[in-house]
Amino acid sequence: MWKAYSESYLRQNRTAGLSIMAAALGAAFFLSLLCSLFYNLWAYDVEAIKLDEGSWHVRVEAPLSQEELDLIRNFAGVESAEVSTERSAEISTDGTEAGTDDEEVTEIWFADVGETYRQMALICQKLRLDPEDVVYHELLLSRYLVTDPEDPNPPLLLPFFAVVLMALCVSLALVIRTAFEISMQARVRQFGILSSIGASPGQIRLCLLQEAAALCVLPVLGGVLLGGAGCAGILAAVNRFAADVPGRHRAIFHCHPIVFAVAFGAAALTVLLASQIPAGRLARLTPLEAVRGQAYREPRRMGGLRRIRGLGTAVLSRMLGIEGELAGSALRLQRRALRISRISLTLSFLGFTSMLCFFALAGISTRYTYFERYQDAWDVMVIVRDADLKEIGAVSQIRQLPGVRSSVCYQKAEGSIPLDESWISEELKALGGYSALTDKTEASGIPSQIFILDDESFLEYCQQIGAPAETSGAVLLNRIWDSTGSSFRHREYIPLMKQDRDTLSMYTGEGETAQIPVLFYTEETPLLREEYEDYALVQFMPLSLWETLETQVSGVEKDTYVRILGPEKADVETLDEIEQEAAGLLASSFRVESENRIEERMVNDQMLLGARTILGALCVLLGVIGLAGIFTNTFGFLRQRRREFARYLSVGMDLSGMKKMLCIEAAIVAGRPVFLGLLITVPVTAFMVSASQLETGVFLEEAPFLPVAIYALAIILSVALAYWLGARRLLGSDLSGPLKDDTLN
Repeated sequence: MWKAYSESYLRQNRTAGLSIMAAALGAAFFLSLLCSLFYNLWAYDVEAIKLDEGSWHVRVEAPLSQEELDLIRNFAGVESAEVSTERSAEISTDGTEAGTDDEEVTEIWFADVGETYRQMALICQKLRLDPEDVVYHELLLSRYLVTDPEDPNPPLLLPFFAVVLMALCVSLALVIRTAFEISMQARVRQFGILSSIGASPGQIRLCLLQEAAALCVLPVLGGVLLGGAGCAGILAAVNRFAADVPGRHRAIFHCHPIVFAVAFGAAALTVLLASQIPAGRLARLTPLEAVRGQAYREPRRMGGLRRIRGLGTAVLSRMLGIEGELAGSALRLQRRALRISRISLTLSFLGFTSMLCFFALAGISTRYTYFERYQDAWDVMVIVRDADLKEIGAVSQIRQLPGVRSSVCYQKAEGSIPLDESWISEELKALGGYSALTDKTEASGIPSQIFILDDESFLEYCQQIGAPAETSGAVLLNRIWDSTGSSFRHREYIPLMKQDRDTLSMYTGEGETAQIPVLFYTEETPLLREEYEDYALVQFMPLSLWETLETQVSGVEKDTYVRILGPEKADVETLDEIEQEAAGLLASSFRVESENRIEERMVNDQMLLGARTILGALCVLLGVIGLAGIFTNTFGFLRQRRREFARYLSVGMDLSGMKKMLCIEAAIVAGRPVFLGLLITVPVTAFMVSASQLETGVFLEEAPFLPVAIYALAIILSVALAYWLGARRLLGSDLSGPLKDDTLN
């Protein structure tokens, strides 16, 4: 049957399979692109972990003898085991480096990563190692989907990707199904004749599946290769956008045979599902139904839905005449074929507009609340990890660096203080007390932020606010946010307490308190890149005072911060030099991280641009799926619509009326996703602007009107092009022929 019918049909009707081949090519491309992107992102993450933390699987942090090391190396499953040293600095009381201590650790690699936990447990049992001395590289192992057997919450990365891949296969199968349905519906009568002469439903189904395989093999292979090329292009674009991001290594495109095998298998499965649905439905038709051309029965509809659609047709008829009514009826008959296209276009436009509005709002908020708010508070920030402020001995050297205008070295701590009613300010009492602004009561204590400054910086701060230049007490930030009378974006503060006490009580645990001398009350903060809590008492105290209290007050953070101000109107090169020199003074003894204001702003802008580009590309790809369905439906239904338009011609409708009808159809198909997208995006965006308490005029000045308009215009022009090409072929053909073969309908 294949050679007698299908092979000759495909050879003589090459244009009939073009829509199917194009749909298969697009599906294979999207699936291959998704698989390649997932694999390369995984490979990039693994490379980043290895560069930052090492490639070892397990580390033993206890000294091992040579005999024990040889036993590990000879253990079944161990690929290699190497001894490395970690250097830790010993800091003297004056903050200088007193010496170093080298600690030996053994790093182990396993041939089968999946057996890491089981084999290491056997090694620990054999060598009687303390479990606390064994460190698993959990982050790296998790990327290989290897988790602790005792972990109750294993990672769900692979199952998530499988679900995403399956959902994409189903959606693409529905898109390709439209192409198959159109092609098969055009041959209903032919298969009805074959069925009437003895062809079984199984033979018809097999014939259609063979045709689908013959048409889709080469497009699927081409789509898989194009998907890999598209992934390489995306990685190149990401490398370009993130070229100046510090600490980032360049992404390299990885091509693995398994990735392409999975992509090809998913594409083949998609084509099989897409062809199986209409093939099975066509094979189940009776010979009489097939000969009469009744490929699909109109489904029964609910009365309410019928009335709604009838109302829509009546509106079109009243507004646009008989052409509008006919266009509405035609679209109603094509709703099954256009369903996926409508959904894809609507989701594409909705996602594109929502993404642009979200990034615009996030950019405004970040600029107002971070970059513009702190642009005068810092130029360079150095974070010294796991170090106390008293251990930092290079503060004076940092201040003497060329270009450094000022520098503050500080550490942070947290605590709580009791606050009785008699100490609350009159302004706060007028609002109902402390509990009127928060859900806490005075009896439960008030949280307190403590900023410990080096003595020199503290004295400079005292001079700035007019306080006595002494290190014998703390400066209290006497303010609290009046949340009842101002918004979080434009905060107004009132005094928290009366300024009539010389000491402050702070809880030290178990109900005991420590007394802290109060040097000054102020409402002015030092120049620090810090966010002060709205309902907490903020304290600034010198290091010399903190050293007398640190044994009593807990809650101190482990890291120390160095804030540096460079020259006025400094450029990025100047700040880079200051950052490198300041970090270099500390990196010899501590683990440090550093950043500068201008570079961070540039990196933030580049990251936002890259995120917008990638997400925008995904939305465009989703739109392409919808437009592909529109083109497929428009070209595929030409043969069926020739009969429809021939009947219009026979009852007196001229070509201008038919063109008007097609224009109305195109306007509805293109306008519906744009209208629905705006109908959802506009109120959601308005809600986000209101929730962020941002002025509407500020957002409207930076709202993405132009990109949204361009994307909407692209959708409208693409749909118009599809209908223009279809109308050109349809109305330019001989419409009298179909009327001569209309005896059975």
